[in-house]
Amino acid sequence: MVDVRVITAEEAPLAARLLDDFNREYDEPSPGPEWLAEHLATLVEGDDTVVLVAGEADGVGVLRLRRSLWGPALEAYLAELYVVPSLRGQGIGRTLLEACMATARERGADYMDLGTSEDDVAARKLYESAGFDRTEGRPDGALSFYYERTLD
Repeated sequence: MVDVRVITAEEAPLAARLLDDFNREYDEPSPGPEWLAEHLATLVEGDDTVVLVAGEADGVGVLRLRRSLWGPALEAYLAELYVVPSLRGQGIGRTLLEACMATARERGADYMDLGTSEDDVAARKLYESAGFDRTEGRPDGALSFYYERTLD
């Protein structure tokens, strides 16, 4: 079992390195660990971003909290969840996900959403086994889709 902790601004370089590795693993652009560290430090000092690290540097989770339109509680968006490739399959991702959910609840959220790709079968299996679904409102609801684009 790995320990998971919420990081402080001083620990942002650790999380930044993991997030940079994550993007590079999937050939996604990254501004680099130095910029990410500075930016994360600013974000975690606010009240809408929480970064969790598993172990010494085994994985990272990033939560973004926002006010709900439909009720008084907050909503949590799981923006990132990453485990170092050589450590996958050991339960670190599940422990990190559970810690992210617990942290979101502690911060006042009663709902969490996330996005992942169709071909990331391991992530989909993890999320579905933790109770996340990809249908709207109920098990037999319409299939949900996640869309994104840059705003230039």
